Amino acid sequence: MDTQEPHPGERRGRRAGPTPPGGLLDVLSVAAVVLDGQGRIVFWSPQADQVFGYTAEEALGNAAADLLVHEEHHDLVAKLFAEVMGTGASWAGAFPIRHKDGETRLVEFRAMRLLDDLGDVYALGIAADQTTLQRMETDLALSERLVSQSPIGIALLDTDLRYLLVNPALERINGIPAADHFGRRLREILPFLDVDTIESALRQVLVTGTPLIDQYTVGRTSADPNRDHAWSVSNYRLETPGGRVIGVATSVVDVTERHRAATEADRARRRLALIADASARVGTTLGVEQTAHELAQVAVPDLADVAAVDVLDAVLAFRRTGGPHEGPELFRALAVASAYPTEITAAADRVGDLAAYGADRLVTQCVHVGRPILVAHVSSNDLLQIARSPETAAVLAQAGAHSYLAVPLIARGEVLGAFDLLRARNPLPFDEDDVLLAGELASRAAVCIDNARWHESVRNTAETLQRSLLPGAPPRLTGLEVASLYQPAQASSEVGGDWYDIIPLNGDRTALVVGDVMGNGIDAAATMGRLRTATCAFADLDLEPDQVLQHLDKLTRGLEHYIATCLYAVYDPHDHRCRIANAGHLPPVLAAAGRQPRLLVLPTGVPLGVGGVPFHTTTFELNSGDRLVLYTDGLVETRHHPIDERLNTLLHTLDEPRRPLDDTCRWLLRSLRHPDDHDDVAILIAEATPAR
Repeated sequence: MDTQEPHPGERRGRRAGPTPPGGLLDVLSVAAVVLDGQGRIVFWSPQADQVFGYTAEEALGNAAADLLVHEEHHDLVAKLFAEVMGTGASWAGAFPIRHKDGETRLVEFRAMRLLDDLGDVYALGIAADQTTLQRMETDLALSERLVSQSPIGIALLDTDLRYLLVNPALERINGIPAADHFGRRLREILPFLDVDTIESALRQVLVTGTPLIDQYTVGRTSADPNRDHAWSVSNYRLETPGGRVIGVATSVVDVTERHRAATEADRARRRLALIADASARVGTTLGVEQTAHELAQVAVPDLADVAAVDVLDAVLAFRRTGGPHEGPELFRALAVASAYPTEITAAADRVGDLAAYGADRLVTQCVHVGRPILVAHVSSNDLLQIARSPETAAVLAQAGAHSYLAVPLIARGEVLGAFDLLRARNPLPFDEDDVLLAGELASRAAVCIDNARWHESVRNTAETLQRSLLPGAPPRLTGLEVASLYQPAQASSEVGGDWYDIIPLNGDRTALVVGDVMGNGIDAAATMGRLRTATCAFADLDLEPDQVLQHLDKLTRGLEHYIATCLYAVYDPHDHRCRIANAGHLPPVLAAAGRQPRLLVLPTGVPLGVGGVPFHTTTFELNSGDRLVLYTDGLVETRHHPIDERLNTLLHTLDEPRRPLDDTCRWLLRSLRHPDDHDDVAILIAEATPAR
């Protein structure tokens, strides 16, 4: 028994039962007329009414020649009729007939002899209007030429979405001969495309009759299985003149070049958007670590799946010399960011840690040559040159790391470190466009990192100078316990000129000083040191507080561009009196034992360096258990609140249950100062104790 599966096209040709009629005969309106042996009309089809203009009642029984043929053609018609009836040969041709309306019309005839079971002979004439027939022939010829010679791929599928027709252009697009299409489904011809989506669109067109125009499809066919192409596909439902659905026609235009151009334009737009985003997000502060973190964050996920910023430790410490470098390098990891949770981040160097990489490592090569290192497709050996150890290289491989790019961070001609990028989930390898984009991001960020590096260096120098100029541990004082705290400004602002001092005087007295040089940086810190030294010298002269301020004012006027505020107080533990003078400073707080804290009302005075205005000394009692709180404006001033409101907040904070003096200093700082405030703070608290 033959069990071979028939070809799908053969299988479709064996369907049992009648099939729906075609519509071509209806379009042509083919008429049928039967003549007996004497040439009389004995049968007349309804279509003959349209071709000749006569109804069956008008035509039946009449001689065909007399009814339909002009007199000058009678002999020719009789001759042709005799040949068909006598020989049985068919005749075909166009013949002028007389229409009922009197016009002469050309009609295409096919004439043949018929025999019945009695041996009688008849003539059958099949007729169609020649104008209609010629138009149909022209349309068919044009359609055939358009389909076969069109550069656009064209296919006709039946209602079961099996191929009925494929033109040569679509043969080339699909890479399969037209004969191998017939009777097959799309899934058999186009296995590399999203056939489910394509068939869904075709069924939608079959059901609704609404065309789907210019639908994009991207994928591969057998014609070029190793490269993606893009096609513009349009689908139309085909129907007969009677409305019967034949199937769906599909036109396919290869738009790969247009698609690639659009893809490149989209990539260019995304690159520009990423650069603009980086301009806004990278370098928002003058902190080295924060700037590195911003660079890593902006690179994921648009550029890489994992990004890291590693800076040479010698650069951070300003120990790196110029000239070529060889051998291993010591890197400090400043930032790591990922587009999604991945083991790669755990395998990277921990932020803040130091890591030494040999000269053969890719990141070391990057900083040595000062050029990007691109490994589009990494191998296991490449991973050993990327990761810090074979174990972490195995983690990278397991996480799917397949492409690597390292770009040097260069600012002002100096290589600072490297910007490392990895792709794992993103299937595309890094290319030259990615190198350019990463280089642009790295160059912008490198300048920000370099600025932050220099700023932190200057700031650290100023802070070191300022701390060296402030007093150390307070001395043992008679009848007075003191605590102090100094907090420099945050990294985004330079060190200011705040200071305090505790000066033992003759007769068990103590001078308490808080001041603020307006300005910041090393110059402000140096000016603060000069004023503090001068204050100690004037305090030893046993002058009244207002006289000390007068001398300091004169000194400050000799310092170009600088003024300062200052509070100078002298406490005598024997009479429990405190004498104080103010040079434009915020008022101190008196927290008497068992009473609510209050601001001392003092003559404000003018800042040191203004000149021309005398200062005044005020005396008040400071009994055992009473506290005097001196502070600089960085503790209470903000950009968003009135100063009176902030001073009330200070009083409220001090009104809480008492803490030890050192704890009170820290409590005030935590309660009143925001971590991002850009001013330094000095606090000095003195509590009177029983004199011994």
